Amino acid sequence: MMMFAVVVIFAVVGWNLFNSMPVILLPALIVATVLGFVNALKKSVSPPLMLLYAVFEGVMLGGISNFYDAYAQGSEYNGIVLQAVVATMTTFAVMLTLYLTGAVKVNKKFQSIMMVAVVSYLIIGVASFIAAMFGVGDGWGFYGVGTLGLAICVFGVLIAAFFLMLDFEAIKQGIAMGAPERESWRMAFGLLVTLVWIYLEFLRLLAIFTRN
Repeated sequence: MMMFAVVVIFAVVGWNLFNSMPVILLPALIVATVLGFVNALKKSVSPPLMLLYAVFEGVMLGGISNFYDAYAQGSEYNGIVLQAVVATMTTFAVMLTLYLTGAVKVNKKFQSIMMVAVVSYLIIGVASFIAAMFGVGDGWGFYGVGTLGLAICVFGVLIAAFFLMLDFEAIKQGIAMGAPERESWRMAFGLLVTLVWIYLEFLRLLAIFTRN
């Protein structure tokens, strides 16, 4: 819970900083990404390093949220940030219910499908970024190309949502195996990363509706 609280607190800081210093977004994004990979690949759990990640992740989220909020001003999707937050919380509740009731089985086949889907989406994301640099979709890449952009974004939301199942399963397995208390940080980190991913996907999806 501590990491989630830190993210929220520094998201507020990032939101306010973005108003006067929008350049803060890029370094916060870079540092958060680097720390994210370090924490994910590090064999031993480092709570201070994870809290540091939460700080920069929060600043990055605050800046991005401010940007999208300004982008949606004056449209019927005004208040896009709150809508994305509610959508993220709702998705979490729905996926947790599906997991606890056994409606979705997290087996090896499910894990394999998810890995293929995630890699595919990453490839699409990289291709979209390159396309955006050439002005495709008015700078939005494939996400700015009408129905195609909407379809890709919905695909991203679904992948991120179902990735929660892997987080729930990891937590369940960790508890069943009697994992050390320190490992709870790693589980919380994984869950946090997925929730942030879902939130950003919803922001982008709502922005596409605003654009249209």
